[in-house]
Formats: sequence, structure tokens, C-alpha cells
Amino acid sequence: MRATGPSDPRLAVLGAGGWGTALARSLAPMHPGVTLWARREVLADELRRSRVNAAYLPGVKLPAAVNITSDLSAAVAGANFALLVVPSVGMSELLSALPPRLGVVLCAKGLAPGGQRLSELAASLGFGRVAVLSGPNHAEEIGLGLPAATVVASADAEFARTVQAELMTPHLRVYTSADVPGVELGGVLKNVVAVAAGLGDGLELGDNARASVITRGLREMARYLTTQGAQEDTVYGLSGLGDLVATATSRHSRNRAAGEALARGLSPEQDGKVVEGLRTARLLSAWAEANGAELPIVQAVAAVSEGRLSPQEALSVLMQREARAEG
Repeated sequence: MRATGPSDPRLAVLGAGGWGTALARSLAPMHPGVTLWARREVLADELRRSRVNAAYLPGVKLPAAVNITSDLSAAVAGANFALLVVPSVGMSELLSALPPRLGVVLCAKGLAPGGQRLSELAASLGFGRVAVLSGPNHAEEIGLGLPAATVVASADAEFARTVQAELMTPHLRVYTSADVPGVELGGVLKNVVAVAAGLGDGLELGDNARASVITRGLREMARYLTTQGAQEDTVYGLSGLGDLVATATSRHSRNRAAGEALARGLSPEQDGKVVEGLRTARLLSAWAEANGAELPIVQAVAAVSEGRLSPQEALSVLMQREARAEG
């Protein structure tokens, strides 16, 4: 565990949604100078007054030590690195507004609009120190100080160790990895499988169906990750299997809830919050079709989300696929 003191580098958390708020709350005891940036001044003002993010993380109070601002330049001034905690669709705009000399830790679990990995996007914009953070980390639990573990991956081993040291707390254990595509894409694909698990829950298909979706979804994740240069072992770690189990089974999971809503004929959007799994399913389904790849669960979720199949029809397609050996 790191020692704290006046010379500690300031940390900036950019994005005041549920996950950003939870990270600021978790880091505050170890980093009294942590800054939380909100894009909208009205939200920043509300957070300064109430210290509670009622819209995104109710019940979690931000300590007075957390600085809150809507001024992006002020938020990153003097920061060693910043945690970028905005939805994937907004990552390009945020990165473009930041100085490339800043180290960035990408905390969104999605793809850029064209299907590019967010770490690739950051590198293309000139950022030299880039890491991704992923794992079974529900904001609702991290914000309450419940124990969890996560993974920070970077091609720059020194930067990964720096981020690890700064993020470690008595309640959050941080591991490092050099497998950036594996850690990043594990966090991306597990959202799609969680939507599929939610579809099963909405259709009341039972525990056997949910376990089958999770298991076969994990194999689908492994097949795709290896085509993208990832190490297959990574999918069985915290950023793959660990995150998948949490996201596919938890009442906190936005993606699982979206699948359940779709199965019941309701809107999958929840209070305007981004459902990354639906975007990812559509992007990767298009990739699979263009490349002749087989991603049956991804393609089924995409078909349902686009209205091409009903949840029941998608289930029938999956259940009637050609018989084969497990693997």
C-alpha cells in the first residue's frame, strides 16, 4: 500500500456518472486532492452542495476532500494521469480536449463508434501513456467501500505499475496486465453476453439457461479475443470471466436489465443511461458478417435489439444450431 503525503500527484476522475462518482469516493481517503469533473455545471453545482449524485449513484456521499468542477482544464492541471469515465461514444470528444502529455486510464467498456478499441483511439490521438481499467466493479458496491478487484492493462509496464499503486485501497485490489486487447475486449464483450442473460431472465427461462448463456458466451468471447491478438488466458481472469459473472447476474447490471426489458417488450434504455452491450452487439455483428466470423450470441442480441428477431425467435435460432462437440 502506498504512503500519502503533500507531494502525491493529484488524480483527476473525468466523468461524474455512477462509476466516476464511485471511483472518486473510493480514492478520496488515499488521495485527498482527487478531482471529479462533471461535464455539466448544473451537476457539478449539485454535487458540491449535496455531495450525493442522486441521479447516478444515490446513497453514496462524496467526502469533502473530493474537489468537484466542470472546468476540464482545471480538473487536469497538475494531474499525473486521469481516469476517463465517460461512455464510449463520448470518449473521442473528451480525449480531443485533453493534452496528449497526460496519462489516461480508459474506464469505459465499449468501442468507439467505428468499432475501434478505445486504447487504439487514444494512441491515434497522440497519447503516449494509455491504460485500460476493467473488472467486476459495480459502482454501487465500490461506492460503498465493499471489497473488489480490478485489472489495469497497458503496453507501458511502468505506467501500469504507477496506476496500480495510485488506485490500490484497502477495499480495491488492483492487478496489472500487459494484454491490453484481452483486458479491454473482455470488458466490452461481457456486456453483450449479459444482455443475452437478461433476455433469458425476462423470458423466465431459469438458472440452467442463464448458466448456459454465461458459459457459451465465455467461449465466444475467447474465440473473438484471440482473433484480435489477445491472450486466451486473459478471458478467464477478472476482466473476462469475473466481470461476466458480475454483469450477467447482478441486480446492479444495466446490460442484464436491458436484456430483461427487451424480453418483456419494454424500452432497454434506463433513465437515459448508456447500455454499452447493445451498441457493441450491433458493431460486432456487422464485423462478424463482414469477416465471415461466427459470433452467435452477439448476432442474436444484435438481431433482437434491431427488431429483426423477437427474443423467442432468437432463442430458437440459438437452440437449433448444428450439433457439435463442446469447445
